[in-house]
Amino acid sequence: MARPEKLLHMEYSEIMQKSYIDYAMSVIVSRALPDVRDGLKPVQRRTLYDMYELGIRHDKQHRKCARIVGDTMGKYHPHGDSSIYGALVVLAQDFKMGMPLIDGHGNFGSKEGDGAAAMRYTEARLQKITEDAYLADLDKDVVDFVPNFDETEKEPEVLPVRIPNLLVNGSEGIAVGMATSIPTHNISEVIDGVIAYMKDPDINTSQMLEIIKGPDFPTGGIVTNKDDLLEIYSTGTGKIKLRGKVEIEKIKGGKQAIVITEIPYTMLGANIGKFLNDVYNLVESKKTTDITDISNMSSKEGIRIVIELKKGADAENVCNLLYKKTRLEDTFGVNMLAVANGRPETMGIVPIIRHNVEFQYELATRKYTTLLNKEREKKEIQEGLIKACDVIDLIIEILRGSKSVKDAKRCLVEGDTKDIRFKTKTSEKDAKKLHFTEKQAQAILDMRLAKLVGLEIEALMADYENTMKNIQNYSDILSKKSAMAKTIIKDLKAIKKEFGTDRKTVIDNVAEAVFEEKPIEEIDVCVLLDKFGYARVIDMATYERNKEAADKESRQIIFTKNISKLGIFTNEGNLHLVKVLDLPFGKFRDKGCPIDNVSKFDISKESFLLVEALDNIRDKKLIFATKHGMIKLVEGSEFDVSKRTTAATKLADDDEVLGVYIVSDGDTFVMQSKNNYFLRIEVEGVPEKKKGAIGVRGIRLTNNDELIKVHYLKDGSNKIVSVKGKKISLNRLHIANRDTKGVKR
Repeated sequence: MARPEKLLHMEYSEIMQKSYIDYAMSVIVSRALPDVRDGLKPVQRRTLYDMYELGIRHDKQHRKCARIVGDTMGKYHPHGDSSIYGALVVLAQDFKMGMPLIDGHGNFGSKEGDGAAAMRYTEARLQKITEDAYLADLDKDVVDFVPNFDETEKEPEVLPVRIPNLLVNGSEGIAVGMATSIPTHNISEVIDGVIAYMKDPDINTSQMLEIIKGPDFPTGGIVTNKDDLLEIYSTGTGKIKLRGKVEIEKIKGGKQAIVITEIPYTMLGANIGKFLNDVYNLVESKKTTDITDISNMSSKEGIRIVIELKKGADAENVCNLLYKKTRLEDTFGVNMLAVANGRPETMGIVPIIRHNVEFQYELATRKYTTLLNKEREKKEIQEGLIKACDVIDLIIEILRGSKSVKDAKRCLVEGDTKDIRFKTKTSEKDAKKLHFTEKQAQAILDMRLAKLVGLEIEALMADYENTMKNIQNYSDILSKKSAMAKTIIKDLKAIKKEFGTDRKTVIDNVAEAVFEEKPIEEIDVCVLLDKFGYARVIDMATYERNKEAADKESRQIIFTKNISKLGIFTNEGNLHLVKVLDLPFGKFRDKGCPIDNVSKFDISKESFLLVEALDNIRDKKLIFATKHGMIKLVEGSEFDVSKRTTAATKLADDDEVLGVYIVSDGDTFVMQSKNNYFLRIEVEGVPEKKKGAIGVRGIRLTNNDELIKVHYLKDGSNKIVSVKGKKISLNRLHIANRDTKGVKR
């Protein structure tokens, strides 16, 4: 008989909330955030441990990255090869890591953003510092080992890292609802900071910053807000302002060049290309006319970006322009978030070091406990061998008189002689007094005769004395915190001596860059717009010389100032603004550029009805007419706005603007419908509205009819249209009232 199903009634929102929290915590702890103890994310920790297990030491041959990635994925990290290889590559990049942990062989990417070669081509091995300061003592039970994902292997819960790697190499990661961003620091300063904390646990952030000056990025550069670092390193959050290092060099022709030798850390990768493009855009948009050329001469030896200036240019002012308008000056957002005691926590610099020091004490306690136990075991065996040397003749007699090893061992341990044949009763009597331990007895049985040589016995005594010293030393370390601290500090100083580096990043307070933009000389210009939507600007003298050709070839000619803005009114009811300065200025026969390239006007979705300088319409009125027959007048000053795109009028659903015209008193306009109704209205008869209004009905349309054309007639002008082969002179149409049907033609 089938067992009846048991239905559980639960609130759906509670299930979703619990599932989301479980997922979020899994990503936070198991994927995205580093552990405060070793400063590593799980994928980094597993990759380094796998290389350690594979024996890929710093003094051994490089091994294929594909081999390392495959082994790591199969044993410890079942999340795809790309994430493992990506982590491995970063661990080998000296321009991203404060202290690279992997020695890469092959193409591991570049500062300019070039990606690493495929893992089947590259090779890697551990760096010496990784072996000495990150993976040493794993065999001494210093950390807990946990089952891997399928419980077929064991992996360390955390690596026994001897330095605050979270500070030395920093970290970046995006979890669910939180992210970490920790800058790199100088290893020598960080070690000094740890030693200072161990000597004075009450040290504050201000005192710590006298030792650890601030971030030390592998790309160098300059931190410009030194005074803000105290707040940033106290709270664990804030913004560090960075600048590239710039030098002014003299080049041929009496000119100068700005040479960038160090870049902000945030400019690494594709942002170098973006910087070069931004400089090019500054020249194109005429923000500066002092730059004549830019070239990227960077190589493996370092960054070298050369910006050549024209003769007589103010190099310092151009530098300030680059600081203001490009990523040569940038900010690094700090959020020192890491997993501490199984939970994500934002910490300042002193708490991070405190967690690390507590971890160092834990590592040292477990290490010296393991070493002490081993020395005690060694002491027991050594004492047994020394004692055996004193009665070696008796032991030989016991061995020769025993029928089995078991009998001999029982005699050595318990003094049991019943199954052993002795030469004399005295020997038997002495044998009954033997009381070796199990381990001592086994060591005696395993001892080679060569150990009985005089020199060997002396060596045994010397080893015993050394073992006693080790036991005393390890016992002191474990029983006295001061002795343990002294040992840890000694190890840290040794690491600093071998692996310490000089600081790369300068920490200073630098005044904000001030760029003095040269005032633009205001001149009268002529904007030429051709039938293809290309626009260009020429001066008035050029226009006068080419007036006939310009009038003939141009769709529209706009006379304005070079500092003015053009307004593009479209059929979608939008107004797009374009600075005249953004349009190419030059010769009459220059091609110009598409007007949609310098504005948000989308030529694929809308068409322009009127292009005019805002200065020319500010004191005038504009009339709008739509497909549904709606009309209105709007003051031109309403369009004097700062946004690049704004709504020029409000439209009903499925409506569009058919015409926008600058009007004057005495003018008329004619509305023409699809069913050939014509209505001529005076401008004075159209009510004035705000640009956000739909307007009023201009022509009363019958069912299935709509407006198809609006003809604007300046006072005294005429226009002839053809309807069914019949020509109609629009200025002869009777002027009627608004909101009427008009006449059919």
